[in-house]
This record gives sequence, C-alpha cells and structure tokens, in this order.
Amino acid sequence: MLRKARVHKSGKREFECKFEDTHETVMATALGNLLKGDENSIVVGDYVMIDEKNTIVESLPRTNEMYRLIIRENKKKVTASNCDLLVIVSSVSRPEYKRGIVDRFLVRAHQWGIRPLMVFNKMDEYNGDDLDIQFEFDRMDNLGIECFEVSAAHEDYKPRFLKLGIEDLKNRLQHKTSIFLGQSGVGKSKLISAVSDGKIKLLSLEVGRVGKGRHTTTWSEIVDCDTMALIDSPGIRSFGVEDLLEEDLITYFPDIEEGAVQCKFSNCSHEEGTAGCFFWTKLDQNDYRTQLIMSRLESYLRMREEISETPSYLKK
Repeated sequence: MLRKARVHKSGKREFECKFEDTHETVMATALGNLLKGDENSIVVGDYVMIDEKNTIVESLPRTNEMYRLIIRENKKKVTASNCDLLVIVSSVSRPEYKRGIVDRFLVRAHQWGIRPLMVFNKMDEYNGDDLDIQFEFDRMDNLGIECFEVSAAHEDYKPRFLKLGIEDLKNRLQHKTSIFLGQSGVGKSKLISAVSDGKIKLLSLEVGRVGKGRHTTTWSEIVDCDTMALIDSPGIRSFGVEDLLEEDLITYFPDIEEGAVQCKFSNCSHEEGTAGCFFWTKLDQNDYRTQLIMSRLESYLRMREEISETPSYLKK
C-alpha cells in the first residue's frame, strides 16, 4: 500500500518525510529514476508516494518551484517546492529599507509563482525621516500585496500607519508553508519566533549583499509547528538576476508591462527621453500615482541593465 508524505529534509540518497495521514516522520530512500537531474530530483516540499519499505516510488506534481538557472552549467537548479507564501521582511531603521532589494524579491516571487507578503519590521524605531512608509505601502498595494506593520522585538506593538499588524500576520500564515526572505539584520529570526509563538526559534534565512552577494547555505529543510510550516535556507546562492532572460523580465513587473503596451513602439526602451514612451510622454510626472509607477520602472531598468551583462544564449 502506498502512502502520501511530504519531504521535510533532503539528502543525496535519503529523505526525511512526514506522512500526511499520521504525521509520522520516517527516513526514506528513493528509486534511482527519481534522483536523476537537478530539475526533476526530489527536493524539500515535494509530495511523494512511499511504499511499505519506506521507498519513495513516485514524486507528485508541484504547484510551484523555487529555482534559478545555473548559467555556467546551463541547467535549472530546483531547491524547494510547494511553497504558499514568500514573506519579504524589511527593516525601517537599521539596516535601512532598500526598495531595490524588495523589488528583486518580488521578481522571484512572480517567477516562482509564490504569493508575496510584505512586512515592515522594527516600526517602533520609525521616525519618518528616512522612509515614507505610506509611499512604500502604496507601491505594494498597487500590486495587490498585503503589508504588515510590526515590531518583532515588541509583540504588543500596535500598527500606527497600516491596518495589519503582528496578529494579522500570524493568522495569514496559519496552515501555510512560507519562506521568509530579507537582508541580514532585519529581524527575521525574532519575527519567526513571534509569529510561531516561540515554537520556531532557530532559522538562518539571512541574505547578505543582495545582488551579486552570496548566500552559501545549500541545504534545505521544512521546520514546522502545529499551525504553520517554514522552508529554512532554500539554497539560494544569489539574489542577482543575471540568470533571467531580458525579454522575460517585464512579465515579472505586471504594472510596468501594463503601461509598456501603450508605448508607440514595441521595442521601446522605456528610458527617459525615448520617443513615444508611455511612461515619459503620457504620464504627469508630478502626479502621486505616476511617482509610484516610476519608482517601479527605475527598479526594472536597473535589473534589465544587470541582465544584459550576460548574453542570452548562455541562458537557453
């Protein structure tokens, strides 16, 4: 008799799996044909079928994948699957909020097919001098992304600027598998402990210098408690975007893509001064909503420039 389970921790040949019916954890091996290739091999988050000998005989279809293209090896590296939410955590004090990093995380969320959430942490330290919280909220709201105002170090903190706080975030994560991403120092570990009521304490999801910086942890694991699960260290080695195709990038910016179809020329570069560009010739640059869109266009153009440094033929 075959039983359905989920892979919680992966190794080269053995996998820690939890059965769906009894929640029992077992160590299972896999048939050889399920271990071939980085794209189709078993990863953390996969749902599998296990026989009475604790052998994985089938890997079930995925709802989504966390992956990137390894350019030098010309292959797709999948590191985790079946994740419900990507929680972007950013500090409003130290380290300072970086809009470009948030937009990089959003690109990956779109690419992977994972719903993003935005958490503004350390709001007890917010004084309004270095960051316009309403502007950043409106950027996310334009994209339909829920935003939460919290102070993980002070769980009794109540939102002053946004509608949703720590209790709302807890509720949103219930019965979901999530991954928390953000720069080192933004308070992810404290936030994870807070939303899990202290049941999940030790996690290492720091991403160092986002861009061409490195995150060297290569193993993955699902850490769970009674009401939620978290994918820890998904093996993402870089949050640069050089592995993306230039023609695909705009599809990960749905707001920019919507405006781009109104440009006079189909090959519009969308740079300032470009003839017939919707963004520069049709929009009132002094209008608040235009400023929201243009801030996103700025991120798009920066990423496109980074992508163009790597020839497209190396990514196919």
